[in-house]
Parts: sequence; structure tokens; C-alpha cells
Amino acid sequence: MKDNFSTQSADYARFRPVYPQELIDYLISMTMNLKNCWDCGTGNGQLAIKLAEHFSKVYATDISDKQLSNATQRSNVFYSKQPAEETNFPAHHFDLITVAQAAHWFDHARFNQEVKRLLKPGGVIALIGYGLVEIDGQVGEIIRDFYWNVTHPYWDPERDHIEAAYQTIPFPYIEIKDTPPFKMNKALMLDELIGYISTWSAVQHYIKKNGHSPMDMLHSDLKGVWDGTILQVDFPIFTRIGRV
Repeated sequence: MKDNFSTQSADYARFRPVYPQELIDYLISMTMNLKNCWDCGTGNGQLAIKLAEHFSKVYATDISDKQLSNATQRSNVFYSKQPAEETNFPAHHFDLITVAQAAHWFDHARFNQEVKRLLKPGGVIALIGYGLVEIDGQVGEIIRDFYWNVTHPYWDPERDHIEAAYQTIPFPYIEIKDTPPFKMNKALMLDELIGYISTWSAVQHYIKKNGHSPMDMLHSDLKGVWDGTILQVDFPIFTRIGRV
């Protein structure tokens, strides 16, 4: 599993969107018991703390010390540094396993072996991701151009799984079809939108290769069309949910 987010972990925690309650409610409705949950690739714990409102215990793992140091604390959320593919949890321990915006980085064969070891019979595995932000008007047009024509060559190959809505990731489970659509909404000022885009791993790769940031030009382009109001930003969510 790659670690592309340690260098901007504080910004990641500040600017990334929050998963909607409708998604949490759906996951809970699919889960037979609410004792133990594993949130794998937890980052700063955005999903883990929401699940902790329903589960007795949530175990949240990541490979980034810096991400974990920025994680939100809850008394029943237990953070640890562990790779997705090999953990120290006992077999058949979890009622639900979630992976939010991280499954594309995994060694999928090894991760799936670990999932099958750890899930209880009838337990649920949920892969969750979200694609390019959706914003109306000229701001949205500029963001799409920046994504496809400026940063796209700098994304890791694993980004292809995001663009395919995780349909290219092996999923050897009894898949639950016809899950409802979900999206995250976030109201952002222009500087906050710029802050979010600066957390893209492709932006960091661009800076490393070219020695300068593409964000200055993007900021200038956006300021030229921004009318000063709060921007309503949508993050379309896709899921793959199944049982062992």
C-alpha cells in the first residue's frame, strides 16, 4: 500500500469532505450485528468516528503515522498503524469492514484474503470511493480542465480504479447490487476549495517533478470567475458492498 498523504496530512484532515449520514445508515442497515468494525485505511478517521456512533468498538488502521496523529479521537475508536494486507486482529472478529477512498492502493489479493479471515459469517465488506468534485458554472469547468489537462498525467496508475468506480478491483464476495446513490456536499469558500485540491496526490507529484506548483495558476484562473459567494461542492460517491 502506498502512502501519498503523510506530507499534507493536516490539510487532508482540514479540507476533505465528510461522509453523509445516509451512507452510514445504509451500512448499518446491511450489518447484522454492531459489535466490532474495522475501518481500513482510515486516514484521519473521518468514517471511523461516524461508525463509532453505532458500533461498540471501531478499529481504525492506516500506514501513515502523520495521518493517524491527525485523527479525531473517540473513546471507542482504537487507532493503530497496520497495513491493510496483514493485521494482528483475531479471525472472524468483525461484523463490518469499511475502506473509504483507499482500496485502490491495496494489494488486492492479499487484502481479500485478510478480509475473508477477519469477517464473521455474513459480515459485510464495503469499499467506498468518490470521484472528481462537481461544481456548477465556470468554476467547475476550470476544475475539470485542471484535472484532465494539467494533473491527469501525474496521478498514480491506481487512480484508474477511481475513474472506473472500483469496478476494476477484484471483489470476490456476494455483492449487494442496486445500492442507492450517495454524495457528499460541502460548502466552501474559494481558498478552501484551493486547499482541498492542493491535497491531491497528483499535485504533489507535479511539484516534485517540475519544481513549482500548478496551484498558483489555478488560483488565478478561479479568482477571475469567482463571484465571491460560497461554492456548493458535490463529491459523488460510489460503493461496492458485499458479504463473505
